[in-house]
Amino acid sequence: MQNFIIKLADDTDFKFAEAISAEIERSAKERGIGIAKRSPEYIIEKMKAGKAFVAISENTNDIAGFCYIETFDNDEFVGNSGLIVFPQYRRDGVASQLKYFIFEETLKRYPNSKIMSLTTSLPVMKLNSELGYKPVTYNLMPKEDRFWNKCQSCINYQTLMSKNKKVCFCTAMLYDPSKDSSKKDDK
Repeated sequence: MQNFIIKLADDTDFKFAEAISAEIERSAKERGIGIAKRSPEYIIEKMKAGKAFVAISENTNDIAGFCYIETFDNDEFVGNSGLIVFPQYRRDGVASQLKYFIFEETLKRYPNSKIMSLTTSLPVMKLNSELGYKPVTYNLMPKEDRFWNKCQSCINYQTLMSKNKKVCFCTAMLYDPSKDSSKKDDK
């Protein structure tokens, strides 16, 4: 069984940016789904800002997974985005470990923000549901153009625009901490 270090990315992880970017693009093409491309420079920018998270294989010290957070609409929304697991580490629990780690980190940093996700991935939808996300309509997502511009490199962008940002192939999911009674009980 593989063990992984799940952590906030730092400058020692910059070396993985090219591989992460390539895997995001490769995975989108392979699955024929809409995953927005992210450049190595963008990934390093997220790492420098303290908003990127990595899973590192303890056995090989290789990158196993990646994701990042991004805020929109004056921190009303936080996206847990860019979740990717490298093929050789799939089915080892990396996605779950990363998703739970980033979710808890987001709650600590942005306790009053809604955490959101746009995805076509059934495993990500399942993880989101386990964490308390609910499927929502697109009108409940961020209004800021910067949010929607992130979709430009997705193969489904024209569909999104033709539907006035109200419908696309991704499932919109939202976790609203103000509506989560289990988290309120923990406080």
